[in-house]
Amino acid sequence: MTLQRALISVSDKAGIVDFARALAARDVQLLSTGGTAKLLADNGLTVQEVADYTGSPEILDGRVKTLHPKVHGGLLARRDSDEHMRTLEERGIGRIDLLVVNLYPFRQAIAKPDCTFEDAIENIDIGGPAMLRAAAKNHGTEAGGGVTVVIDPSDYSRVLSDIDNHGAPAYALRLELAAKVYAHTAAYDGAIANYLTSLTSAPAPAEVPARDPWPGVMTIQMRRQQTMRYGENPHQGAAFYTDLSVGSGLLANYRQLQGKELSFNNIADADAAWECVRSFEAPACVIVKHANPCGVAIGANAAEAYQKAFKTDPTSAFGGIIAFNRPVDAATAEAVSQQFVEVLLAPAYDGGALEVLAAKKNVRVLEVPLGSAVNPQDAKRVGGGWLLQDPDNFNVSADALKVVTEQQPTEAQMQDLMFAWKVAKYVKSNAIVFTGNGMTLGVGAGQMSRIDSARIASIKAENAGLTLQGSAVASDAFFPFRDGLDVVADAGATCVIQPGGSVRDDEVIGAANERGLAMVFTGHRHFRH
Repeated sequence: MTLQRALISVSDKAGIVDFARALAARDVQLLSTGGTAKLLADNGLTVQEVADYTGSPEILDGRVKTLHPKVHGGLLARRDSDEHMRTLEERGIGRIDLLVVNLYPFRQAIAKPDCTFEDAIENIDIGGPAMLRAAAKNHGTEAGGGVTVVIDPSDYSRVLSDIDNHGAPAYALRLELAAKVYAHTAAYDGAIANYLTSLTSAPAPAEVPARDPWPGVMTIQMRRQQTMRYGENPHQGAAFYTDLSVGSGLLANYRQLQGKELSFNNIADADAAWECVRSFEAPACVIVKHANPCGVAIGANAAEAYQKAFKTDPTSAFGGIIAFNRPVDAATAEAVSQQFVEVLLAPAYDGGALEVLAAKKNVRVLEVPLGSAVNPQDAKRVGGGWLLQDPDNFNVSADALKVVTEQQPTEAQMQDLMFAWKVAKYVKSNAIVFTGNGMTLGVGAGQMSRIDSARIASIKAENAGLTLQGSAVASDAFFPFRDGLDVVADAGATCVIQPGGSVRDDEVIGAANERGLAMVFTGHRHFRH
């Protein structure tokens, strides 16, 4: 069944003139509304206004223009039903075989800080979703034909290709585009529900309404990027979903250059490594095992950063995830290739590096562009619900630290403290991190007591042959008693960074003074569960 008529009404005008011209060249009649009709006519295309086609002018300031039987009948009539086709003929209704619509920009409107309640409401599209849903429902059958519906300019060329190859878009494409429509209208309605249920009171039309950052109903839509072989364990199914729009610098922007398919654990650990490494300004390397950094360092270049990070815990680095915030060259790739690596991440790789890595064909090599975007929310699944929170984006500056001891930290110690604090943010709680000279020396993670984390960090440094004499220590939350502080002092630490805020702060400060340690408070903790 060849295309008879197309109805075009778009807020996103990208590519629409060329698409309409291509349709007209294929003898498709053009219907349109308002600004879209004017644009097409101004570009020399023959287009019929929907109001002229229906014989019913727009009313209510344009709120009603396509809600008409000649529109919806033309969209909803089944092409394989003699009765439907007869009804169209009896009532003088023509088929509308192609619908090209995208909706009023509701999200863009409410994102403006001066968007009034009236502006938001007027940007809720009614006729557009009604037509989209009708056309998508009537995508038809393989044998009987149906309506093609397009919401995305990137699909224009595919539709034209199918017309040229088959005379009309094939059933598989119509079904795919119909599914895309329902996902789109679901997200659109979800955005409206999020907005309306976030209002803290009933606003006046001209008022910019106060909104709760946590709506009464939260609708989030995600797109499946990959079905995993299994989840954390082989008996668990899993898939990787991404946001509809992924911010610059986030892991979901990765491009896999080589290696085996990514697993559930690969992606989780890669994200932990990437978030940590991109927080550094200097060339840095982060090695992660089971979501915890087991080695972090900065250096003059990527290769030096890697060599230092690897020294922290060579045992745990085996089979780890390695991330760099600088392009990887051949020398760095050679060094990394000396160990078993699951995933390698960097913003770029030169040709020499890729040649070296090609010899390790199972290593998953990911290219992730750097950027500063953060997730809008962090989420955790619990029984029967979700916990949502703002991401932990707090980064303390050196001049905001409060020195609480008699001993003042030196400039070198302050640099080590700031480095240690940055790493501790990405270590599972309870977290204790020993550092020195721009590298981790011992990491204690995920223990039920802070003193155990301190002891484990000391033991791991000893096992790696690293001295903690003169080291700096970060604790992701306050020391509840002096015993944890005594452990790090006994290990050789000379300065400590921690949030403070314990009822026993005076006791801990006194212990630091007694042991000759410099200690600074950040005023913020970094729990990570």
